[in-house]
Amino acid sequence: MGEELEAEKHVNYILSVEKKKNDFESVVMEHIRINGAYWGLTTLDLLGKIGEVDSKDVVSWVLECQHESGGFGGNIGHDPHILYTLSAVQILALFDKINVLDIDKVSNYIVGLQNEDGSFSGDMWGEVDTRFSYIAICSLALLHRLDKINVEKAVKYVVSCKNLDGGFGCTPGAESHAGQIFCCVAALAITGSLHQIDKDLLGWWLCERQDKSGGLNGRPEKLPDLDHDRQSSLD
Repeated sequence: MGEELEAEKHVNYILSVEKKKNDFESVVMEHIRINGAYWGLTTLDLLGKIGEVDSKDVVSWVLECQHESGGFGGNIGHDPHILYTLSAVQILALFDKINVLDIDKVSNYIVGLQNEDGSFSGDMWGEVDTRFSYIAICSLALLHRLDKINVEKAVKYVVSCKNLDGGFGCTPGAESHAGQIFCCVAALAITGSLHQIDKDLLGWWLCERQDKSGGLNGRPEKLPDLDHDRQSSLD
């Protein structure tokens, strides 16, 4: 007889996290709370338990995380960043509440982060990463505003980060990494540009991420890690 997922325990754990705001783990992660909220809420939705949370309270809190620039911070009072803006949009989409947003204001914030070469900065300080390209494209697609950016340049930049091994890095010439590959492939998929990928070469590179234990690593010569690729792509 196969083992069954302890769904109720997962649900109870996720619901208990919000009640532990003064715990050490909660305090040190306060600045990325909106990311955690998205992952927790998505899990509840997959388990058919999204109704266990008060959607009005969640939506209200998300809106309090919005900055006057249109972007969102990781929590109330924190600086806006494209990472947290995606989580905010995803949470509202999960509850079918995107309509509560000033969509043009949020879109303009994201559009303003696109650089001349097609890349995207994460915030006003200018760090560039292919994760941000995916996030911008995904957010604008959810908001039905993808036409507000230069999609051709965005795709060209992502493709410029493709390496000889078939993978993608965070910037042109940077090491291929599974987390970055997820972001780049997703960005190309949303923009209808998957033909830019060498599917066979990339497929082999990804297959080689599985080691003898059965686990997967994010890049060659690294230990397998269940959470590493997700963290690398979205934290």
